[in-house]
Amino acid sequence: MTSTGLTTYIGPAGDHNDRAMAAARVVGEAMARRLGVEPTVIGTPVPSDPQSWELELERARGPLGELAARIDAVMTDGLVPVSAITRCAVALATQPVVARHRPDAVVVWLDAHGDINVPADTTTGFLGGMALSGPLGWWDSGLGAGVGHAVLVGARDLDPAEAEHIRSGRIELIEAGPDLGDRLAAVLAGRPVYFHLDCDVLEPGLVQTDYQVPAGLSLEDLHACAEAAAQHEIVGVEVGEFEGEGRVTADELLAALDPLFSS
Repeated sequence: MTSTGLTTYIGPAGDHNDRAMAAARVVGEAMARRLGVEPTVIGTPVPSDPQSWELELERARGPLGELAARIDAVMTDGLVPVSAITRCAVALATQPVVARHRPDAVVVWLDAHGDINVPADTTTGFLGGMALSGPLGWWDSGLGAGVGHAVLVGARDLDPAEAEHIRSGRIELIEAGPDLGDRLAAVLAGRPVYFHLDCDVLEPGLVQTDYQVPAGLSLEDLHACAEAAAQHEIVGVEVGEFEGEGRVTADELLAALDPLFSS
């Protein structure tokens, strides 16, 4: 990978609990060891206080704005942004910046959930459930948009409106199963990749996550996805929703992503 700008975000982003704000540091430190780059830390942990998406977004807007400025500076300097983030909602800040610099990039969104609800159809009012639809421009978060193409990978816990978006072809889903990497590579078709990993896409128990959704990806599946993406230009990587180590360590988790860092 071209020289990287490493960032760890530890501020609020629609948290159900406080665990990811602490655990993001663990991932950031593992990234630093792997890449030989010291991270810039953005945000300050605050006690979680789950509320409506509007209130959660306003509480996080300041530190998310700081993160967006950091990603912008990294990319302006010609570096590849690699980030340890707390929650998927952090992508509301990172991905519009990436899209501005690299409008040709495809977002590869590995997640047990679609995160493509919008305020008009969310059944939970959860900010994280709208984390990808905001950068896609399906609603206005106030943090920007511009992502022109995204691919869901491994999503299996979908709300009705999300399932309809997929059925209608508004966004593509690559389901877990045999030849996952080959199927992903075929969809990417040579385009640059921004790689987003929500750790709950993995089989429950591999690492600690807020959601435990059965029939998840193995580390071998994750490695296959990383290999498929690494056949293309990698314009950024972010890892979120890690709440602690489980059957594998943070270093072992990142080892599955090694193709992204060596491409």
